Amino acid sequence: MASPVDHQLMGRAMKNASRVRFITSPNPWVGAVIATRDGEIFDGATRPPGGPHAERVALDAAGDKACGATLYSTLEPCDHTGRTGPCTEAIIAADVARVVVGCPDPDTNVSGRGVQKLRSAGIEVEVGVDAIDIGEQLLPYLHHRRHGRPYVIVKLASSMDGRIAAPDGTSQWITGPEARQQAHQMRAESDAIIVGAGTVRSDDPMLTVRDWAPPADVEAPDLDPRRVVLGKAPPSAKVHPCHEFSGNVVDVLDQLGRDGVLQVMVEGGAQTVGSFHAAGLVDRYELFMAPALFGGDDASPLLAGSGAQTMADVWRGEIVHVARVGGDLHVSLVPVDP
Repeated sequence: MASPVDHQLMGRAMKNASRVRFITSPNPWVGAVIATRDGEIFDGATRPPGGPHAERVALDAAGDKACGATLYSTLEPCDHTGRTGPCTEAIIAADVARVVVGCPDPDTNVSGRGVQKLRSAGIEVEVGVDAIDIGEQLLPYLHHRRHGRPYVIVKLASSMDGRIAAPDGTSQWITGPEARQQAHQMRAESDAIIVGAGTVRSDDPMLTVRDWAPPADVEAPDLDPRRVVLGKAPPSAKVHPCHEFSGNVVDVLDQLGRDGVLQVMVEGGAQTVGSFHAAGLVDRYELFMAPALFGGDDASPLLAGSGAQTMADVWRGEIVHVARVGGDLHVSLVPVDP
C-alpha cells in the first residue's frame, strides 16, 4: 500500500515532469525521484528526444546511492529500445529495491512489460499511486497511444455575447494580455496548431510562441508548434513555413497522429472550429471571454455552419475549470460521454 511519503514523492515527480512539458514530445513528459535508504533525494525528468528518460536521469544523479533505494516514476518504465535503451535494465543494474509507478503506459511497446520485467528481477513494484492526477498530466500522450490521433484543444477568444470578430473582420484584440499569455503557453504545450486558410488571409497570423517563456533553467530553444493550414496559404503569409492540408479534418488528424503529434491546438476561425466541433473531434474547449458586448447579430459567432435544430440536439459538456485571467474569464469545457 502507498504511504503518505509515497504520495509526497510522487507529487515531487509530477512537478519534475511539469517542468519539461514543452521539450519531450513525441516522448511523454515524465518525472522521477529516487529516495535513498539514508533519506537523500535525487530528481529526474525526461530530456528532449534522443536524451535519457526521467528514470535514467535520476539514476545518473544518484549514482551508487541508488542501490537499495526507492524510485518513483510518473509513468511505467519502458522495456524496449528506441532512441535510448530500456529503463528497466538501468533500474535493475542499479540494484534499486522498490519502484513506485504512477500510471501504466498503454504504448504497445510497454503496456505492462516494464512492470513485469522489474518484478521478475525481484524488485518490489507499486502501481497506480496518484494515477488519476498523473493521467490528467499525461492526457495528450495517453490519448494518442490509445486512439492514434492527437488530443484536440480548441482555443477561442470571444466577447460575452459569443462573438469572435467584428462585422468588418477585425478581431485583435478581444481579450487582454494575460489571456494571450496563457494562450501562448497552450501553444507551447501543443505539437501543432491548426487554422483555416481564411484566417491566414484575413489576419496573417505568425502562430508562434512570443508572449510566454518556460522557467529560466529549462532549455527550450524552440517552443513554436508545427503550423498547419487547412487549404492554401498565400506565398507571402507569415505562417510559412507551414504544412498545408486539403483533406477533411479526420484525415488531417490521422496524418498528424502518424507523425507522432500528441496534441493539436485549433485556433480558428469559426468555420474551421465549427468543422472540428461538428465532427465530434474536440477533446477540450478553452474559451477566453472578455467583458465586452458586440451587440446585434452581425458579428462573427464562435462556431460557423449548421447548428443544433432542437434542444435535444444541443451539444452539452462539463465545465472543468473557471478562472479570472487579468480582466477576462477563462472557462474550460470537455465533452460528456453519452
